[in-house]
Order: sequence, then C-alpha cells, then structure tokens
Amino acid sequence: MPREDRTTWKSNYFLKIIQLLDNYLKCFIMGADTIHLSLQGKAVVPMGRNTMMRKATQGQLENIPALEKLLPPLQGNVGFAFTKEDLTEVRDLLLANKVPAATRAGAIGPCEVTVPAQNTGLGPEKISFFQALGITTKISRGTTEILSDVQLIKTGDRVGASEATLLNTPNISPFSFVLVIQQVFNNGSIYNPEVLDITEETLYSGFLEGVCNVAIPHSIISGYKGCLALSVETDYTFPPAEKIKTFLADPSAFVAAAPVESEELDEDMGFGLFD
Repeated sequence: MPREDRTTWKSNYFLKIIQLLDNYLKCFIMGADTIHLSLQGKAVVPMGRNTMMRKATQGQLENIPALEKLLPPLQGNVGFAFTKEDLTEVRDLLLANKVPAATRAGAIGPCEVTVPAQNTGLGPEKISFFQALGITTKISRGTTEILSDVQLIKTGDRVGASEATLLNTPNISPFSFVLVIQQVFNNGSIYNPEVLDITEETLYSGFLEGVCNVAIPHSIISGYKGCLALSVETDYTFPPAEKIKTFLADPSAFVAAAPVESEELDEDMGFGLFD
C-alpha cells in the first residue's frame, strides 16, 4: 500500500484530533519519549507535533469553548490520551508503560538507586573500580561479588562516570523512560494528576484530623451554615440541604393544618343560671 503524502496525512490527522475532541470529555496531557503504549483498548493516544495539535484544538474552540484550557499545557514533547474509562485506572495503565534507559554520566538521577548484594559476573580486575565507589566486594569463584546493599544515587544527584558504568551493567540498569502525566482534562475542568489520588477515605481522614484541631466547635456549625447557604443559592445540593430548599420553594407545604377543637361544654352542662 503506497504511503500517503504529507498533505493528506496532515489532513487526516487534523480530522482525527477533531473527532476525538468531539467524542471524548476526558483526556490526559502527558510527556512521552520512546514509549510503546499498551492501553488494552481503554484510551486513544494520537501523538503528533504540538503545532498540529494546537491548531486542531483551536479549530474546535467555537464548538467546545472549554478546550481552550488544553492549549497552555501543549508545550514540549507532549500528547493526548483520550478515554471514556475511569481516569485513575487509565492513569495506572499509562504509568505502567516503561522502557529501559541507559544511564548517562552527568544526568540527574530521577530516583534513588540501591545496588543490591549480588555476584556481578565481572572479573577480579574490577575490585579497584568498586572500591572507588565505596562498595565492599570479594572475589567469589573468579568473579566480583558485592557483599551488601549500597545506596549509590539519591533522587536529584548527578550521575558520575563510574556510577554510570556500573548502572549500565545488564543485571542492574535501574532507569527507564516513563510517561509523565502533566495535566488531567475532565469535562471542561483541568487539574494536576495528583488529584486522582484523593479518595473518599482521604477526605474523611482529613476532615477528622481538622475537627480535632478546631478550638471552637461553633466554627464547624458556621461552616455548615455556609455550605447550606451555598446550596440554597446554587444548583449544588446534598441530602441535609434538600429539606431546606424544599421549604424555601413552597413554605405552605410545611404549614400543619390547625387541629379542630371540640366544643367544650360549659361547666353548667349547657344550662344557664336562669334556664
């Protein structure tokens, strides 16, 4: 099958982005380098140039104004991951896609690296190399063995030439390329990916911790009244506010009918003094 020319490819790409923006209300904005994606059909990832993605997005602003929030994050080597599935589940799938990365001298370590105790398979002539790194070794059956776990790099440390040489051995290689989720777009709102880690349990425990630190209990009541007032003035509601909103909508519905009082007989059993 002949390869389509660049003009046709760009036209088809724009059409694809426009269709995705129309059909999906949720997406991730992510940085990606040399990542092979395996998303099990739960997301669509149309990688392309920033200028093309921006142009396609700008073309849809008239139909979907909220897409304007996607434009600022489109900087650098980023892409979209459109989904209709649970965002937390898809986030975990995206982060699970990794490829091994060579360790370069002078690079900044993205994570802590601990070299475990093991037989390196390297010859005894490498002992001085390990000694220079402060790693205790011994010769075992003609090869160099590391005797105990050693923390070689801390997060943010610059990798030296010796560290890079050691970390590029096949049985260590701790670094990898991984997707970096920068922003989450969800039904017109955009926020940091850390928000996806907030669960009901997190909110509940945070509330309980806050209650313990409140010195004046009436502050809680005041906050509750504020929530009720907010609910009354907006479309947002929650169960305790329903009764108040119903009352304000029709106060007469809450007026109890006055009880019919039975006529009490006079003390003289209905007879007057002169009857």
